[in-house]
Amino acid sequence: MGSSETPQLKAVLFDRDGTLVVDVPYNGDPALVEAMPGAKAALDSLRAGGLAVGVITNQSGVARGLLTAADVVGVNARVEELLGPFDVWEMCPHSAEDGCPCRKPAPGMVLSACRRLGILASEAALIGDIGSDVRAAEAAGARGILVPTPVTRTEEVDEARLVARDLAAAVDLLLEGA
Repeated sequence: MGSSETPQLKAVLFDRDGTLVVDVPYNGDPALVEAMPGAKAALDSLRAGGLAVGVITNQSGVARGLLTAADVVGVNARVEELLGPFDVWEMCPHSAEDGCPCRKPAPGMVLSACRRLGILASEAALIGDIGSDVRAAEAAGARGILVPTPVTRTEEVDEARLVARDLAAAVDLLLEGA
């Protein structure tokens, strides 16, 4: 990495819905889980490089009674069947109204994942498809990369420091020392 300003990357965290898997709102059915194009290859290249991988996901459907924590666990298990094992999972079951410290864009889940991995937040990056993913990363002191989808708002793209066209490009940015 060469630059003393950029700590060595040790982990890459991902948003789940719309980033690793196709977003199915409030999905509690593992049969509906579909990997995003390039997700498995991006994860495999990170794993091959010795980096930890994790998932940081808001699941407000739990607070709203639209799905259970067990439903989320079942969907997460299907994500792992499709994409391989993750070193850490963090899930916020709260709604935006709960004001919890874990729900993105708050940094709680990023900080918790880094603690569990035994690394500093500055040694992690978070890849996601909306502005709250990038804001959570930056609030924690990690690097945030936005991979826009059709639901990503223009202003979220404009405010993100690092934007990649897809997961492969996001991983390339990180591995090149962004």
